[in-house]
Amino acid sequence: MSTPDAPRSLAEALRASDDVTLVALLRARPDLLTPVPNDLTQLATRAGTRASVVRALERLDRFAQQVVEALAVAPEPATYEVLFDLIAGDLVGDPTGEEQAGEIRAAFDRALATLRGQALVWGGDDRLRLIRTTRELLAPTPQRPSPTGLGPTVAEAMAGMSPGRVQNLVAAAGLAVTHDAVSAVEALTALFTDRERMSALLDEAPVESVEVLSRLVWGPPYGQVTAEPAPHLRWLIGRGLLLPTAPGTVVLPREAALHLRGGRAHRVLEATPPALAVAREHRPQVVDVTAAGQAHTALATIDELLKDWDEGGPAVLRAGGLSVRDLKRTAVALDVPEPQAAFWVELAYAAGLIAADGEADERYAATPAYDTWQELPVAERWARLAGAWLGATRTAGLVGGRDSKDRTMSALGPGLDRSAAPEVRQRVLALVAELPEGAAPEPESVLTRLRWERPPARGTDSSDLRSRLARWALEEAELLGVTGRGAVASHARALLGVGAGALHGGASSQGGVAGAASQGGGPGWHRLPSPAEYAAAAAEAAKLLAPLLPEPLDHVLLQADLTAVAPGPLQRPLADALSVLADVESKGGATVYRFTPGSVRRALDAGQSASDLHAFLAEHSRTPVPQPLAYLIDDVARKHGHLRIGAASAYVRCDDEGVLNEILADKRGQGLRLRRLAPTVLASGAEPAVLLDGLRSMGFAPSAESAEGDVLVTRAHSHRTPPRTAPEPVPDGPPLPDSTLLDAAVRAIRAGDLASTAPRKDAPAVAGELPRTTAAETLATMQAAVMTGEALWIGYVNAEGAASQRVIAPVRVEGGFVTAYDHTADEVRTYPLHRVTGVAELADESG
Repeated sequence: MSTPDAPRSLAEALRASDDVTLVALLRARPDLLTPVPNDLTQLATRAGTRASVVRALERLDRFAQQVVEALAVAPEPATYEVLFDLIAGDLVGDPTGEEQAGEIRAAFDRALATLRGQALVWGGDDRLRLIRTTRELLAPTPQRPSPTGLGPTVAEAMAGMSPGRVQNLVAAAGLAVTHDAVSAVEALTALFTDRERMSALLDEAPVESVEVLSRLVWGPPYGQVTAEPAPHLRWLIGRGLLLPTAPGTVVLPREAALHLRGGRAHRVLEATPPALAVAREHRPQVVDVTAAGQAHTALATIDELLKDWDEGGPAVLRAGGLSVRDLKRTAVALDVPEPQAAFWVELAYAAGLIAADGEADERYAATPAYDTWQELPVAERWARLAGAWLGATRTAGLVGGRDSKDRTMSALGPGLDRSAAPEVRQRVLALVAELPEGAAPEPESVLTRLRWERPPARGTDSSDLRSRLARWALEEAELLGVTGRGAVASHARALLGVGAGALHGGASSQGGVAGAASQGGGPGWHRLPSPAEYAAAAAEAAKLLAPLLPEPLDHVLLQADLTAVAPGPLQRPLADALSVLADVESKGGATVYRFTPGSVRRALDAGQSASDLHAFLAEHSRTPVPQPLAYLIDDVARKHGHLRIGAASAYVRCDDEGVLNEILADKRGQGLRLRRLAPTVLASGAEPAVLLDGLRSMGFAPSAESAEGDVLVTRAHSHRTPPRTAPEPVPDGPPLPDSTLLDAAVRAIRAGDLASTAPRKDAPAVAGELPRTTAAETLATMQAAVMTGEALWIGYVNAEGAASQRVIAPVRVEGGFVTAYDHTADEVRTYPLHRVTGVAELADESG
């Protein structure tokens, strides 16, 4: 029996709870907080809306969902023991399963506490009730069986059956005929729930009948029969073990199925989270060094990408994003597969390093933030990239796939945001970080654990999406240097510490991440770090990573075959200068540069002289400058600038008439439309740039000059977009409220509840209706309350037209305003009297 003061509704249950419980509810279900409910009745109503309940159910772990499903098929209200029996079944009284039953009971208590804390279940242990919306969502139908595979109860299945047919079933089952159908249904239900009597009845069943029951017992419980059923089916139908629900359709009643199942609602009980399987183990030092090498490669790849787009990158498609051809070209430039190229492009975009320039001929280019980022220490640059990746909702793995309208999704294009990506990414890494240092998990075991913590909703592909997000997270973490050989590196643990700490935050009493899982997910699973939390973690991660990264070198090794070997990363000024003077031939642990006439001419075009190049190489080479390289520089420099090109449309001038004669005689120059204007001047109909390239292709080394006759020094033009901010992640539902907001919201809800439930004199006939009094009555009652110090109940309409009920204690009435202590807002306020709809005295509760 329930206690006399047991709550009769969810609102009453919330009213009886303390503030800590309400804060936990609003933290677990932040959608209930927007806007702040006026009172606890409104909070309870909002907690029962379909959208909110579906969202809450999706964020439960598998065992908590199993408890909900068991309660949905239990009698309402159910007791604690009845519900636990549906979970554990025959293990409850079996001495051999006592230890297992104890583990299940502990998990059951945690799950039930979670369900109560999230207002999905309410009532004491003697009267547990499932919120009505949840019961409706899980109600079985022939088209949509129950998640437990159980059909309707005997009473539900026999609701439309004739009294004569009911009595025949009772008699066939060996029961006494009753005087009415209700008692007959009760008698049949009692038979099916009596383990001994039910076993005796089934002992009489034909073998074929038992086989039919075995096929229906775990669901779906519905079957088809002909107009003339076989004898073994007639035996089951005649005793009510199969009940008709429609012409040609029968169902196995819930009570009978539970007996055949051993009292369990679920075939497989998933009370504990699946353990992660370790694929391999490495020494932590090996993991850290490997991850640091990957981090260095990641930074080099981003630098190469941005350098490739430095003068303006690919054009922006009309629909947004990169074309397939531009992505392929970028993949070739980075020497990586196309999916990886999409990842690096999206990572640079998420970090705010590239964006569209917004010009008429819109192209992608580096942002001003890229220049600032390059000035940071190497480890800090990596921490910025890793942080952008952890919080990004854009998902590079979707590139090349099809959207809902069967259009191909492109890199940097629309439709790549998946709001679940950050929490899945951080949860995957938190799970891997739970393993001993140096241990790498089996990827499939990680996916299995995630599916337990966040089971897919029925009829959705959320499981497939989360599985793909998890796989991509493991792959991208390795590329970025967050993991090394599949295990989380030390510097990444520091970076994840804030995320993991946030993940743990909702379940500290249960022991970290595992506790969060055992509590049914909730806010501890999906909370993401704040900017302040992340900044501190990024600094610590950079501090740990810095010693593992190779020191930038200030030298190269020149070789006689016109190559230079950089045995490690180069200091930025040296790398920039060398990239102009030579072409990159191969990359890896050491980078090989090759000197060619074209690359030397490029350096001379950039304003360098031969002596400058000789001095540069001598200063930065640990080996003597090879003679072939010195000759190459001098030979190109001797010819460089010998010819001068300007704008006529274009002209060529040279002090050596023989060279001009040679140019005119060369058939390869016919397309340049050259003619002699003077012994030392040729004119051309081609543009200066075309003429410059044409003569170079003929083996000459001309230089451009200005209209004043000065040599034009050509340098690469770094194209930058206007200031751009990094793309904002798409939130997955409402943001998690902070403690200050939660405390204020609970105070406001409590105060509003006090105003709406306080006993009043002359209360309106309709519940919730505002009090109505004339202006004179309102003023007189207010003035009397000032003298007596009594509290009043008022109706108030604010400037926006929103009506509310308040409990106030008037202090002063003058000038058309009343100053009073507002119990609803917990502060002194002043209200215009013309906005008060009416006033009523509070009833004396002492009587």
